[in-house]
Amino acid sequence: MADTNLAQAVEAANVSSAYDTNIKFLLADKQILARILKYAVLEFKDMAIEDIIDSIGEDIEIGTRPLDAGLSNLGRVNAASTEDNIPGEGKIFFDIRFAAYHKETEMKFLINLEAQRSSDPAKLGYHLENRIIFYLARMISAQKQTEFYHSDYDNLKKVRSIWLCLCNSEDGDSIEEIGFGRNTVFGNKVNPYDMDLMRGIIISVRSGENIKDSQDILISMLEKLLSEVSVEEKKRILTEEFGMIMTTELEGRMQTMCNWSEAILEKGMEKGMEKGMEKGMEKGMEKGMEKGMEKGMEKGMEKGMEKGIEKERLNAIERMIQAGAAKEQIISFGYTEKEIVQVESALCKKA
Repeated sequence: MADTNLAQAVEAANVSSAYDTNIKFLLADKQILARILKYAVLEFKDMAIEDIIDSIGEDIEIGTRPLDAGLSNLGRVNAASTEDNIPGEGKIFFDIRFAAYHKETEMKFLINLEAQRSSDPAKLGYHLENRIIFYLARMISAQKQTEFYHSDYDNLKKVRSIWLCLCNSEDGDSIEEIGFGRNTVFGNKVNPYDMDLMRGIIISVRSGENIKDSQDILISMLEKLLSEVSVEEKKRILTEEFGMIMTTELEGRMQTMCNWSEAILEKGMEKGMEKGMEKGMEKGMEKGMEKGMEKGMEKGMEKGMEKGIEKERLNAIERMIQAGAAKEQIISFGYTEKEIVQVESALCKKA
């Protein structure tokens, strides 16, 4: 049985790669996109998951789709046409951009999905809300000569910009909306016309350890997708708890799959640094009593940090080996052959 796009993407979750590039391919799986639309975009909340999957336009499919009857629409959406280059306005790149069609209202929605490691202005150097407004404006202005012509502004399509942000706070799970309202500031005029053309949505998910299940089904799914549990456990959770299809008779082999491991490795390095500094401080205090506080603390901290970093490097190599990564691939991420041999030897002893 060949794995579907979603199964292969989860399978690659413990192999380190460029986070910002590979996360697109996991989020672009139509099974995940359908759930994001259902639980984060108001217009799709009453639609069945299967209908939403079917509503994602065929014109933006890429790669080879499953050939099994009933599963031909479970692939990825197109990530090739994500460049927006309008003369005089500059060039920007969207993570994922696709169209979805609401069958009951016969409305076409233009969707943009972005992944952010943080929404903290101190880390970003700007307020995320302003960037979201900019993306929404570009999605509107880009429709001229594509979705409407001349002065036919009533043919503008609704745009939705969805932002998935990581948050380390234990109570940081949330979904927020940014939109445009209409208020009469003088007079009694009532305007029934729907102004809901543009809406931004921020989905904040937690990435800490031992967090309780979110009360929101979408955030719960995304957090479990992000968790550090084994690949097989993730597949079980997505299949049993969220009804996703993990395998099929035949599916196109996609060369590039996404993963979240770089974020995991970064977090591991940070923990190693913290533990190393704590141990270093303890050793430094002990030695400081004998040879002087300053020198003892410096040496203790250095050794502790070295041990902490070394341990996390070995743990990262072990995760990649267990995920099936080849030696050459592991070396390409900056690890040495000596470290790989050390981990392989330890794994043999455990076996």
